[in-house]
Amino acid sequence: MDLEKFFDRVNHDVLMARVARWVDDRQVLRLIRRNLQAGIMEGGVATARTEGTPQGGPLSPLLSNILLTDLDRELERRGHRFCRYADDCNVYVHSRRAGERVLASMTRFLEQRLRLRVNREKSAVDRPWKRSFLGYTVCNRKRNVRLKVAAKPVKRLKANVKAVFRRGRGCSLRRTIAELAPKLRGWLNYFRHAGVKRVFEELDGWIRRHLRKLLWRQWKRPRRRAVMLMRLGLGEERAWRSATNGRGPWWNAGASHMNQALPKKRFDRLQLVSLMDHHHRLKYLA
Repeated sequence: MDLEKFFDRVNHDVLMARVARWVDDRQVLRLIRRNLQAGIMEGGVATARTEGTPQGGPLSPLLSNILLTDLDRELERRGHRFCRYADDCNVYVHSRRAGERVLASMTRFLEQRLRLRVNREKSAVDRPWKRSFLGYTVCNRKRNVRLKVAAKPVKRLKANVKAVFRRGRGCSLRRTIAELAPKLRGWLNYFRHAGVKRVFEELDGWIRRHLRKLLWRQWKRPRRRAVMLMRLGLGEERAWRSATNGRGPWWNAGASHMNQALPKKRFDRLQLVSLMDHHHRLKYLA
């Protein structure tokens, strides 16, 4: 279940009524109300805010949890198992029919009691392994349920990494790897709880192949490619045969001659962050 433009459509009166249950100080309540009604600057013109909470500040997440506590209590009262983070919530039931009934009733509750709007395009009834929550999903196994990274975060990471590769076409490999490091570490730290490791292995191989492709393009001419392959340990005959094969950069980046010349241990010496190795270290420290 997903709420449509939650932080933009919070009703001020409904929210303040919930805050007043926890806060007795009128000056604090007045300060919170002023924060909610602070104007929005658009094109140099200030407009009054009639609904929603200011995004980016530390107060908005706290206020959202106060407002949605009513949703938590309602789900608990009905005996449902659920997990909620901010405006994203998953409710777990035994059948599709029960899920459709719960979705309809909770939609009415949110729209009538809290005056929020449910995003019907993103909200659905389905199996847990066909849905994602906070970037995670689960593998389809009855006795050994494990978390895994959903498809969308992997796609976003690849898009971010590809942007680094485009900028790295005229740069040294070490500089490109240094730019990748914080992105890969941050992404892996978030998904450290994933138990399915295949995605990390596949991403590691995909990243190394792209780096090999960068080098192949930088070497440009067959003679230069043959010389560099020989410097990296290939025999003369094989180096010349590989350099003049007429194939494209992506094919050569995945071919055996580039894998032998630039194995994983060479990238480790260049301090490329291995998602698989970093995941093992995080699990060991945990």
